Order: sequence, then structure tokens, then C-alpha cells
Amino acid sequence: MVKKIENVTLVGTGILGAQIAMLAANAGYKTTAYDPISNAFTATYKKLYADLKEKGVNPLIPWESWETCRDAVLQETDLGKAVRDADLVIEAVPENIELKNKVFAELGQKTPAGAILASNSSSLPISKMEVSSGRPENCLNIHFYFPLQGVNMVDIMGGTKTTSEVMQAGYDWIISLGCVPLKVNKEILGFCFNNVWRAIKRQVLYTWGNGFVDFRDADRGWCIFTKMKEGPFALMDKVGLDVVYDIEMSYYNDSKDPKDFPPDALLKMIKRGELGVKSGKGFYTYPNPEFLDPSFLNPKIAGK
Repeated sequence: MVKKIENVTLVGTGILGAQIAMLAANAGYKTTAYDPISNAFTATYKKLYADLKEKGVNPLIPWESWETCRDAVLQETDLGKAVRDADLVIEAVPENIELKNKVFAELGQKTPAGAILASNSSSLPISKMEVSSGRPENCLNIHFYFPLQGVNMVDIMGGTKTTSEVMQAGYDWIISLGCVPLKVNKEILGFCFNNVWRAIKRQVLYTWGNGFVDFRDADRGWCIFTKMKEGPFALMDKVGLDVVYDIEMSYYNDSKDPKDFPPDALLKMIKRGELGVKSGKGFYTYPNPEFLDPSFLNPKIAGK
């Protein structure tokens, strides 16, 4: 029998880990954010707050509740203490299978016997980590997008031995946050929506990385067609270009298809420290990226 979820721990406080922690705290869960770097959650929180304010976003958590949610998240640099009483643990560490397996092995040793162990991986199925935990029946994928910005859908997928009770508990927990679960019935790399997004991302990286188009025009076309405020390259900046590269390599390592290998131009940007929003420069420069200027989609304004 699965214990009722009351205590939630996030392992990793990057862009998504911090958002999930905020959502859990907002929903009334006792929430702990683990990171080996002291006050890492606070640092990410400040970046998120500044970025969404600059963009004029109406976030999923009302602005007046942000500080309350932030203060409700307990920050911990000791993993054992962070997961000691956890009912649900979500790892949100970089997209590296060796690192994730190391984390799951530690979680299997340090969490209560009935705790649910979830991965927020953007592409890797839980079947690649479940054995390390020693309790595959309690493992699943719970993958978030940009919930605080209103992209409140969440992929959920089980592994080879995940019980129906664990899947249901995860499904219900996602709903309790004010998010929409996207259930995957059988294992697929990239889950539900992220599989679709990945196809778009791969193609625009190919056309830009091989010199066919300027990334700005790819974003302009996307924004005009979809009526969204951000194009694929702006979205990749938000995710972090190092994270994007690791995700693309996950697909390549699975398929060995040369078409899946990310362009060299992307790796060169990463080596220059151009990681996107978190470093202040990626495809665009932050905190005032040009795609927010009205002239970006209106040549008449630019020509005045």
C-alpha cells in the first residue's frame, strides 16, 4: 500500500527543480529542496522571479504568494536529512544517466521503504534508473515543463515494474498541484509531449547549425504561426543550452542516428559559457532579449 504523499523532496534546484519545489509548497506539501550548494534554491528563485517579471508573465502561482512559497521550502545540503521523511522524491539533476543512477542508488539507501522515487528527466525512461534504486516497483517518470509560466502539463510514465498504486499516487499528486498529467501507457523515449517538442527542436537546430536559416527567423516564424511569445530558440535558452545538448545526446546515444547528433555550433556556444537565461547569454542576451521588443515581429517598427 502506498503511503499518502505529505512530504516531498526535490533533489537538484535548477530551473525545473526550483519550480517543482514552489508548486509543492504552494499546494501545502512539506517541501525540501536538496542541493550540495548552500542556498542554491534561493539563487534559482531570484533568477526565475526576475525573468518572469521581465516578461510580464501571469504565473501559475500568484505573485503575492511567491515569497510565502519560497520561505516554506526547506533548503538542505545533506541528502540523508533531505529525504529522511520523504514520501515522494523527485530527482532533477543534469541529464546524465551515470549521475542519475548514482542518485537513485543513494535514494534507495536513504529514503523510507515506501517512498516513491521519481525522475524529472526530460527524455530518459525510468527503466534506465530503476534497478539502481533497489525498488523498481516504486519508481516512475514525472516530467515537468515550465509550470510557473503556465505550461502546467506533466508527463508521467512507469517503468518495468512500477505498480498501479504508485502510478495513481503520482497521477493524483500532479493534479493536486494544479497541473495536467499526460499519461504514457508504454515506455517511449521523450514521453508524451516532450517527444513532439523534441522533433521540433531537432529540426530547428539542424537548419540553424548547418547555416540554412538564422535562429531569429525560425523563432519569428514559430511565434507568428503559433501566436506564442517565444520561439524554439528562446525556449532552449530558458531550458539551458547545456541541458538541451545533454538531452539531444540522450536521443543520439539511443538511436546512433547521425541526424540525432546535436550541431557542433551548439557545443561551441556551451564552451564559450553561452548557456541561455542562466548565464545571461545564449541565442539571445538577457534580461532584455530582442524577441520581447515589438519590432522583432514587425519590420515596419524596426524601419522607423
